[in-house]
Amino acid sequence: MTHLTKEELLEKLFHKDYEDLKGKKLRLTRLRVPGKEVCMAHIISRSQTCVYQNLSLHIGVHEGEDHTGESIGLIRLTPWEAVVVAADTAMKSGNIEIGFMDRFCGSLIITGSLSNVEAAVEETVRFFREDLGFKTCQIHKS
Repeated sequence: MTHLTKEELLEKLFHKDYEDLKGKKLRLTRLRVPGKEVCMAHIISRSQTCVYQNLSLHIGVHEGEDHTGESIGLIRLTPWEAVVVAADTAMKSGNIEIGFMDRFCGSLIITGSLSNVEAAVEETVRFFREDLGFKTCQIHKS
């Protein structure tokens, strides 16, 4: 994939009117039309303290609890509201906790033991692919 300069992009978009538009103030609006897609599924096998804290997963836990070192599952979906179904599917697929869920951006973070996080992410991706007909990505692990 080649990267375009701003001028090349404007010329490509407005090829017929580009000469008339040169020098004028333009406002570009980015628009995303979500499809039915699981666009990211990733498993972190053992979280390090810096990762766990930068994701703010330590906030809201009971005093004395330390979940550092647990596995983390990350799933990103469109449409964004599908994250509610993904969270429900993940919870029913393994002994995991919801670390973060954003129904306005379609992000889901789950935590737990490696085997439970793997089971939850795999079942969630499978459910969206086979039962709901979503386009899905491969599950990555680190």
